Amino acid sequence: MESFKTLTGIVAPVDRVNVDTDAIIPKQFLKRIERSGFGQFLFYEWRFDEAGNVNPEFEPNKPRYEGASVLISRANFGCGSSREHAPWAILDYGFKVVIAPSFADIFYNNCFKNGILPIQLSEEQVEELFQRTAANQGYQLTIDLENKTISDGQGLQISFELDEHRRQFLLLGLDDIGLTLQHEDKIAAYEAKRAARA
Repeated sequence: MESFKTLTGIVAPVDRVNVDTDAIIPKQFLKRIERSGFGQFLFYEWRFDEAGNVNPEFEPNKPRYEGASVLISRANFGCGSSREHAPWAILDYGFKVVIAPSFADIFYNNCFKNGILPIQLSEEQVEELFQRTAANQGYQLTIDLENKTISDGQGLQISFELDEHRRQFLLLGLDDIGLTLQHEDKIAAYEAKRAARA
């Protein structure tokens, strides 16, 4: 996993509450066995019409949001079933940060395991981000994980809270396996000792 320290990126809005994992990545696209390639199906039923044509009314489809790496949404983002494909699709599409007032617990945990930074802000702070995104084409945020701040170069400065263990995971680019492998020498010594007893 890549380490995450600072990101400056275009913001794309999904102005909906209770965005569930089936909306993020519909069940018919869960047949792939690798983690990559899911981005093309992100928000599929909102991004495309029944004929498979791009839906111009869906905000992230608009040209002004092309290349966005910061996603903002409303409360209870990532609710529904516990599919890990949801963060896979978000990351594969190009989003590295998701900002919302609240997240479903399993989705929130899965984000950290896949190198995505989910940031929880107040309803009022998220509303301000929606307004700034709508008012400024190509609106960008800078997320500084080391200092736990969000800024926009236009006077906005927001601090956010994050569990220190999770923050270190992202700063070091570690997942659960990577964390375990930091102790590889001790694991090898234990295995050698155990083999000697057998």
